[in-house]
Amino acid sequence: MSLLNDPEEVRHEYEDESRFAVRAGAWARSTGPNAIDMCREAVAEVAPRRLLEVGPGRGETAEWIARETGAEVVAVDQSERMVELTSQRGVEARVGDVQDLPFDDESFDCVVAAWMLYHVSDLDRGLGEIARVLRPDGRLVAVTNSKRHSQELKTLVGATAQTIFNAENGEEILRRHFSSVERRDAEGYAVFEPEDVIAYVEASKHLWTGGPLPKLDKPIRVTKAPVVFVATK
Repeated sequence: MSLLNDPEEVRHEYEDESRFAVRAGAWARSTGPNAIDMCREAVAEVAPRRLLEVGPGRGETAEWIARETGAEVVAVDQSERMVELTSQRGVEARVGDVQDLPFDDESFDCVVAAWMLYHVSDLDRGLGEIARVLRPDGRLVAVTNSKRHSQELKTLVGATAQTIFNAENGEEILRRHFSSVERRDAEGYAVFEPEDVIAYVEASKHLWTGGPLPKLDKPIRVTKAPVVFVATK
């Protein structure tokens, strides 16, 4: 278990949205396909009537899906603050754990898990729960990153920790629970100014071990390598 999927560390990380906002904002001007847009497109393709998002963050995607597809959307997050922010967007949201979902079997047409499965302490249990609440032929849209994502920053600070669910192993893991898995890459890069590097690393516990950060005198180009997995039950 690492900082990324230790339940106590995850709850602490998302007690407020400040660090989350810094990390999300750093990629706003990146090149290449937008993984958030790709995630939403993968949902819209199946025109779901009822959708569950696990780990909705601030609720932007849940709100978009409800507005643009007309689906009934429910969101579940361990963070009371993220539930509050999602509820403020008019989406039904509740505190809960993907490893023990409070829903009947075959309750949803689609489930979204964007950049959250690597936070799950028992990943197979969580995926089993997602599969359980999906209807036959239901779709999971799961977003994660490649090991190469932000590699330049990891090298800069000497970070070695790897996520338990990433672009390299995601398909193999998902196939234990789903009949088919499709991978859609969203590669590009972002240019980080020296002050952006400091802000991003300090907002990323899994990157920074607390030691002194190297001094930079010019911008650096940082790899963006998210992937969207589309899995069918």
